[in-house]
Amino acid sequence: MSLKLKSIAVTALLALGLAPAAIAQDYSLRFQSSDPAGNPNFELKKEWASHVKTLTGGRVEIEMLPVNSIVQHTETQDAVAAGIIDGHITDTSYFTGKDAAFGLIANPVGAWSSPYEMFAFLEYGGGNELMRELLAPYGLHFIGATTPGLEAFISKVPLEGVDDLKGLKMRAPEGLVQQVFSAAGAAPVNLPGSEVFTSLDKGVIDAADYTVFSTNHAQGMHDVAPHPVYPGFHSMPLVEVSMNKTTWDSMPEDLQAILEVSVRDFAHNMVGKLAAADMVAVAEATADPDITVHNWSAAERAKFRAIAKGEWSKIASQSEAAQRVYDVLTDYLLTNGLISE
Repeated sequence: MSLKLKSIAVTALLALGLAPAAIAQDYSLRFQSSDPAGNPNFELKKEWASHVKTLTGGRVEIEMLPVNSIVQHTETQDAVAAGIIDGHITDTSYFTGKDAAFGLIANPVGAWSSPYEMFAFLEYGGGNELMRELLAPYGLHFIGATTPGLEAFISKVPLEGVDDLKGLKMRAPEGLVQQVFSAAGAAPVNLPGSEVFTSLDKGVIDAADYTVFSTNHAQGMHDVAPHPVYPGFHSMPLVEVSMNKTTWDSMPEDLQAILEVSVRDFAHNMVGKLAAADMVAVAEATADPDITVHNWSAAERAKFRAIAKGEWSKIASQSEAAQRVYDVLTDYLLTNGLISE
C-alpha cells in the first residue's frame, strides 16, 4: 500500500471514531547478525525472523542480514542507534570498548555450566534489567538473549581440573578469557580461529578455547587434540537481540510482548538444536578409542569460578556500570550456590 493510500485509510478510520492505538502499525525491519550466511547459528536466526512474521500476522517483518552486510560486526550498536539498521543479534562483548560492563555481562568466564543457568539469571536474577539499563543510554532496547551454548575445550593432554591448566600452552581470545586462564596458571596466546587446527597439530599449542563440541568434532580437532573437556567449564557468550529504542517504544504492547516471547522461544530452540548436534558428536567421540572425553567435577568447576571471580572484580573497577554488573552477578551466583565466598 502506498503512503498516500495508507494516509487515506488512517483518515477514514479516524473519521469513524477509532483511536490511533487501534490502528494496526506495520514494521519492516532489518537486523544484522554477527554470523555469516550458511552458518548454523545464522540459519536459526532466519527461522526466528520468519517465526516473528507468522506470530504477528505479518505486522512485523524482519530481514535477517549476515555479518558485515551493512556495517562491521563491532559497529552494529552505533548503526542500530542511528537507524542505519533496525536491530542486531550479536555477542554483547563486541562493545566492551565502550564500557567494560558489556564484556563482563556478555561472558563472565567460568560463571555458567549450562545455558539454562544463564537464562535463569536473565529472567529471574536481574540480568534482563541490567541489559536494558546498559543499552538504553546507547539508544537500544534489549529484547532478550540467546547463546550457542557452553563451549567445549580442546586439549592434546588430559585435563581433569584446574591444576592441569598450569603451564598449559593454549589459544584463547584476547580480553577476559585470556585474563582468567592466565590467573589459573595457563599460558594463553592470541591465534585466529583459522590457525587452531594447524597449531595443535604442530605442537605450537596444546589446547584451545574454540567453539562448541559438535563444530570442533566436525572440523577434526579431536583427531589432533583427543582430550576434549565436555561440557565445557569456561566460555559461553551472551548473544543479545536488541533493536532501536525509538522504534521499540513506538510499537503497541501486543507486538512488544510477541517479540519478547519469540526471543525466549528462539533461545531454547537454538540451545536445543545445537545441544542435539553436540550429543551426536560426543557419542561418536566416546565410541572412538583414541578420544577421551573429560567432564570436570562440580568441585573443579567451582575452583575455576573462584579464580574467574577474582578477575571479574578487576573488570568491575573499570566503570560504574561494570561494578553494577559485578554486584548483581556475584550476588546471584552466591545466592544460588554457584560460587562460594
